[in-house]
Amino acid sequence: MMQFYILIGLISLVSWWISNKLKSKFEKYSLVQLRNGMSGAEIAEKMLADNGIFNVKVISTPGRLTDHYNPKDKTVNLSESVYNQRNIAAAAVAAHEVGHAVQHEKAYSYLTMRSKLVPIVSLTSKFSQWLVIGGLILGAASEATGIGFYIAVTGLIFMGFATVFSFITLPVEYDASNRALAWLQSKNMVSQQELVGAKDALKWAARTYLVAALGSLAMLLYWGMSILGGRD
Repeated sequence: MMQFYILIGLISLVSWWISNKLKSKFEKYSLVQLRNGMSGAEIAEKMLADNGIFNVKVISTPGRLTDHYNPKDKTVNLSESVYNQRNIAAAAVAAHEVGHAVQHEKAYSYLTMRSKLVPIVSLTSKFSQWLVIGGLILGAASEATGIGFYIAVTGLIFMGFATVFSFITLPVEYDASNRALAWLQSKNMVSQQELVGAKDALKWAARTYLVAALGSLAMLLYWGMSILGGRD
C-alpha cells in the first residue's frame, strides 16, 4: 500500500502546484487590458448572440473563481471581477462559460451525460467513504459474516460514480475552452497576443480538472485494493 500513499501524495502536491499556478496566471492576465475594451459580461452576451442563443442570461455572482454555467435556469454566472473587468482573464473565463451554454444548446453528448450523473453523484458522494470505512471496520470486527465486505463494496461502487463523473468532466471542460478560443479568434475579439494569454489561462484551468480526475481514480484504486485485496 506504500505505493498508493506515495501516489496520492504526489497527486496532492501536483494539485497544489497547479492551483497556485492557475491563480498566478489569472492574476497576470487580469492586469492586461483588452484592446476592444469589452467587459466579461459584454463578451459573454456577444458570444451568446453570435451563436443564436437568446434564452440564456448573463448574471454576476459573488466570490472569486465562482464562474459557472447553470443548465437548469440557463444562466451564465460570472464572478464579480470577471463580470465587470475588461482584461484577458475576464474574456477567457466569460467565453469559456458561454462555451458550456453552446454545448447545452447543441446537446453536446458529454455534457448531457454529466448532467444526468449530477443527481446520482450528489447523493452517492455523501455516503461513499462512510460506507467503505464502516464496512472495513465491521468486516474486521466480525469476520464470521460478509456483511462488512458488501457494505464496503457498495461504498466503492458509490465512489466509482464520482470517478466516472470526474473523467466525463474532462472533455466537457476542454471542449468549452476550445469553443471559447475559436470564437475569440474567429470574431477578432482579441489580438494574437491576447489570444496566447487566453489559451494559457484556460490551459491551466483545464489541468485542475485533470489532476482532480487522476486523484479520484487513485483513491478509488486505493480503497479497491483495501477491500478486494484483503479478500481471500
